[in-house]
Amino acid sequence: MPRGSGRAGGTGGARRKAVRLKTARGRKLSSTRWLQRQLNDPYVAEAQERGYRSRAAFKLTELDEKYRLLKRGARVVDLGAAPGGWTQVAVAKVGRGGAVVAVDIQEVEAIAGAVHITGDIYDADIVERISGALGGQADLVMSDMASPATGHAGTDHLRVMGLVEAAYDVARLLLAPGGAFAAKVLAGGAERDMLDLLKRDFAKVHHAKPMASRADSREMYLVATGFRGAAPP
Repeated sequence: MPRGSGRAGGTGGARRKAVRLKTARGRKLSSTRWLQRQLNDPYVAEAQERGYRSRAAFKLTELDEKYRLLKRGARVVDLGAAPGGWTQVAVAKVGRGGAVVAVDIQEVEAIAGAVHITGDIYDADIVERISGALGGQADLVMSDMASPATGHAGTDHLRVMGLVEAAYDVARLLLAPGGAFAAKVLAGGAERDMLDLLKRDFAKVHHAKPMASRADSREMYLVATGFRGAAPP
């Protein structure tokens, strides 16, 4: 994560001068605000410095530091991998003895050390394709997927929960006993059934909000460890 950073923002040492933008012709005020936030985000700057494709790499790094998800030699599946920040972290952590399969509905520029699959999580053959690329079962299935925001909190929450449920449908068929599952959710209260399912299938289930998640964001992560093996349908 950015050196010396905290949720309040800013990196340690010399403070970066804030960038202010004027609303350009043809660019909406909301777009100007988004761009200004990006330019002043210490995680964005650090991601660029380290060669990460997205600031989300720091979220996974924090989750890994807390829950020890990415072990040397582990077999990892990254669902919704674009643009590749999580995949980059996973490849570095598992090392040459591990395996990382990155899955996304859109083509992703190749990352050395990872196998890329272009496909939809809802495709009937997606589990078979991932298993073949992985060469067996997974130690970790992770998902940072999110659907396009509608601006309606309830609708956005339900859409993301639908993706989480689909991700776990894939995960429970791929995970080896003792494996882990991590997925992004939006706070909203509709995840009770998902939590009950995870508590049945895993030894421990946690809610986590990494410091790299923006303070005004409703995103959180479900982290489940100690997979017991999928229950019969």
